[in-house]
Amino acid sequence: MTLDVRLLAEADFPDWMRALNTGFLRTPTSSAAEIEDHRAFVDLSRVRGAFEDGRCVATYRSFAQRLTAVGGGEVAAGAVSNVTVSPTHRRRGLLSRMITEDLGASKARGEAVATLIAAEYPIYGRYGFGQATRMAEWEIDVQRTGLDPRWSGPEDGGRIDLVDAADVRKLGPALYERVRRATPGAVDRDERWWRRFTGELRPERSPWKDPFFAVYRSASGEVDGLLAYVSDEKWGDGKQPQNTATVVELSAATPAAERALWRYVCSVDWIMTVRTGPRAPDALVADLFPNARAARIVTLADWLWVRVLDVVRALEARTYGMPGALVVEVRDRHGWAEGRYRLEVGADGRGTCVRTRDAAEVALDVRELGALWLGDESAVRLAALGRLTEERAGAAAVADALLRTPRSPWCPDVF
Repeated sequence: MTLDVRLLAEADFPDWMRALNTGFLRTPTSSAAEIEDHRAFVDLSRVRGAFEDGRCVATYRSFAQRLTAVGGGEVAAGAVSNVTVSPTHRRRGLLSRMITEDLGASKARGEAVATLIAAEYPIYGRYGFGQATRMAEWEIDVQRTGLDPRWSGPEDGGRIDLVDAADVRKLGPALYERVRRATPGAVDRDERWWRRFTGELRPERSPWKDPFFAVYRSASGEVDGLLAYVSDEKWGDGKQPQNTATVVELSAATPAAERALWRYVCSVDWIMTVRTGPRAPDALVADLFPNARAARIVTLADWLWVRVLDVVRALEARTYGMPGALVVEVRDRHGWAEGRYRLEVGADGRGTCVRTRDAAEVALDVRELGALWLGDESAVRLAALGRLTEERAGAAAVADALLRTPRSPWCPDVF
């Protein structure tokens, strides 16, 4: 049978949902309510499927996203999601056809980069995506932290208040925008995100448990932090509590808010263990405790992947660590980012980027450019791995001085 890769028509959507569930190993059948809920937020002009004899056998979707660059600027991004190929149709080039069409459309509509969170590591480098941020998750043994068990609140004049879901929907968006603007790699959240996060919209397929919500207010009364966590109910022998709290969200606009909220969740009675959820690898959490060994990393992995589509717009959207110049040769087998570019950075940290015929100082694949763009990866390290060529001695170190950031970039969301 002929495999037809195309944008979805309205009538295709229920079958596309069945294929999506199949690829993610979920119960294939979706209720009418689940189909209606999913259909409400997707743009069919960005949803693709592969069909054989009228049956959907592969799925793909993208959507418009705003991504924070280094320095607080932002770029338009095409966020990739819902990628599956049914097990009967693997290794037939279906993903290649869908993603190539979609990335070409993203480039045409002016999106500077594409983004995704990869379920499987080896797939997306083939299409020019580079690992741009990483994640770590800690498990904290509360009794070993060395924290004072008599702690009753922040010592800085701030306070922590428990709030309900309706309060979070009012207070959360403005706080998150402050955090997003200061966090390279963070992405925007729409109203639907907040409704799902607070349980106003509840997914049918996954069990829901109302989180506890807490906010940190500074001494001036401004909301500078938000915490959401859930807890199990576990008691050991001798009527000893053994509960674990899992942090669902911790957004902090200031270090004081971050310190206070971690201190708070580790002080809740009956909580013996805290799981932090995904955090940036250089998060403050472990070193907040007198005994940092009380927090052990249980997961360390890749997180946000970035595919540069427009080199000039991407490089001009961010700021840089020092004045300087660098000529970069970018290889891109799809052609969207292919070329040689001269980056010039002024004393204000802003850069201008133009195509050039000057001799290249470093050469790399667009995948490595995506890894470097948010400042987490090192050009010197990539050169040692054989994934970046230093055409002029010392140029990789110059690239690091320009591109690397003091703190790790971080994407708080999964999409």
